[in-house]
Amino acid sequence: MLGIDIVKISRISNLKNKYGNKFLQKILNSNEISLIKSDKTLAGFYAAKEAVAKALGVGIGNDFSFLDVEIYKNERNAPKIKFSNKIIEKFNIKNSSLSISHDGDFAIAAVIIN
Repeated sequence: MLGIDIVKISRISNLKNKYGNKFLQKILNSNEISLIKSDKTLAGFYAAKEAVAKALGVGIGNDFSFLDVEIYKNERNAPKIKFSNKIIEKFNIKNSSLSISHDGDFAIAAVIIN
């Protein structure tokens, strides 16, 4: 299953500026928040979670929430996905891959889930 999402960084910056920590805590857990060093990174994580939902074939809602998945970095600083046990079982997830990129005013993420 493949999911791709692109987001304008300024859109995410505006949401963060308007709602502050409330916005961050709605989409990220505390480990993820500690990794956010810029609005580009925040937008990339947001796009990654949206791409996961698309790969699963669902939207953000009852079947999948932003907090059902964690974006983390491995020892080489590459982004990785950690799913909640509920999501692993519900969608029979065996493996996943994630790529996040930023260019200009946009962040994009691509996710493959097996």
